[in-house]
Amino acid sequence: MLKRIFDLSASSVGLLCLLPVFIITGILIKIKMSDGPVFFKQKRIGRNGAEFTMVKFRSMTVGHNGSSVSVAGESRITPLGAKLRKYKLDELPELWNVLIGDMSFVGPRPDVPGYADQLKGDDREVLKLRPGITGPASLKYRDEEDILAGQPDPQKYNDEVIFPDKVRINRYYLHNYSFIKDIKMIFCTVLGRRMKYNNEII
Repeated sequence: MLKRIFDLSASSVGLLCLLPVFIITGILIKIKMSDGPVFFKQKRIGRNGAEFTMVKFRSMTVGHNGSSVSVAGESRITPLGAKLRKYKLDELPELWNVLIGDMSFVGPRPDVPGYADQLKGDDREVLKLRPGITGPASLKYRDEEDILAGQPDPQKYNDEVIFPDKVRINRYYLHNYSFIKDIKMIFCTVLGRRMKYNNEII
């Protein structure tokens, strides 16, 4: 209950306070990336496996046929989009998803349906969680696009190494939830700092 009260109040304040940033970012996207909409909307899997539409600022070209895994330096990511992604500004519209209850500030990043379908057995318990803008797995892999860029087969590395590790971390989060740690993770996300979590640095 405390988690939802915080999400509701903080997302409301955030949307109001960041309205000028939303307006400026939207204008820049229309000027620099005039071939498409300001917002990117995609179906993701939320709590209890329910689908919802996640909203982000668009950072890629329209009509690309790329992988669901993003790699730093890809041609489909525009120059402005690369800056938005670097400073996580593309994720600000997810505050709306938090406000209406699709997401939380802290939790597992919401997967596309194909990845959620890969969860088997006890791993499916992570679907009990409301997905988040940030979380322990997100903090550990904050440089995920750069990590994947250094791999000969980014898709394979994501599927065999990163995705299973994220599931492991999110299962730990489910069973060891702490509101205080949630607040600490939010601050670490905003400030770009690391923290100790489950005996590892994330």
